[in-house]
Amino acid sequence: MEEMKENELIEVKEKIALVKNEISRFIVGQEDVVDQLLWGIFAQGHVLLEGLPGLGKTMLVRKISEVMDMTFSRVQFTPDLMPSDITGTNMIQPNENGGQSFVFHPGPLFSNIVLADEINRATPKTQSALLEAMGEHTVTVMGEMHQLPRPFFVLATQNPIELEGTYPLPEAQMDRFVMKINVSYPTRDELKEIANRTTGARLPQLEQIVNDAYVVHVQTLAKQLLIADNVLDYAVNLTMATHPADERATEKVREYVDYGSGPRGMQSLISIAKVRALFDGRYNVSINDIKKVAHSVLRHRLFLNFEGEASQVDKDALITELLEAVESD
Repeated sequence: MEEMKENELIEVKEKIALVKNEISRFIVGQEDVVDQLLWGIFAQGHVLLEGLPGLGKTMLVRKISEVMDMTFSRVQFTPDLMPSDITGTNMIQPNENGGQSFVFHPGPLFSNIVLADEINRATPKTQSALLEAMGEHTVTVMGEMHQLPRPFFVLATQNPIELEGTYPLPEAQMDRFVMKINVSYPTRDELKEIANRTTGARLPQLEQIVNDAYVVHVQTLAKQLLIADNVLDYAVNLTMATHPADERATEKVREYVDYGSGPRGMQSLISIAKVRALFDGRYNVSINDIKKVAHSVLRHRLFLNFEGEASQVDKDALITELLEAVESD
């Protein structure tokens, strides 16, 4: 049994390396973004990517779906998008008896990977229509519940909220994303390589490395990884320290944060850290795993007060201070 587990660890590590290598044949740079996206997918979570338009967020998600051989749909969120446009609707169709009946026509949510492109350009009403799908993996249309496929992920892109025509996502929906990944601007060399790859006559065709069944298999393996009490204590303490009333909170958290992460943030810390350890070929989670995933897991779960917003406090800097200050019990 131990030997089989060791073989499984080696296989997962090698497969993920192949997946990342295949993605890098098309996507230039953004290695950290790719790593974090894969952590979220194999932790059975939804991921939010934020960055300026034109940084390749949409293309990255599309290429990941190709390499992982999963069904893919893209929804361009706009202010006039209605909830039924994404969930599907019942339509009247003739039946074999010569009469008519309602038949459910699935919307784009019925895919393994749903790219919610520019999610914060839609109205809050449509954004909230995703909540049931993201939380329960079901949609309800006219009182009838429909099960979504497995695996199911919402990989959403978001423009910075300072841009015109954007709406801030509701706090409950933000909390449904296990991670928020910041997509940075490419370097000079990366820009040059992007031009070479994308303006030529031929674009690289990516191979399918894994499929949906393998994704579910790795998700199951990740849950079996061990986490020691001191590592679990660290994750709990770090989560509690994001609240200004907690004794572990830093001075800046007390000054600028209105409220911090809830239990789902702590669960996300552990789930993502387990996947990171699995990708590294380890049976157990370390405190360093928790620290490495903390920024992307917690940055959208820190809600600043008026003074923090007015001062444009950097949430990542607050998290960095917490990582230095918080210890396990």
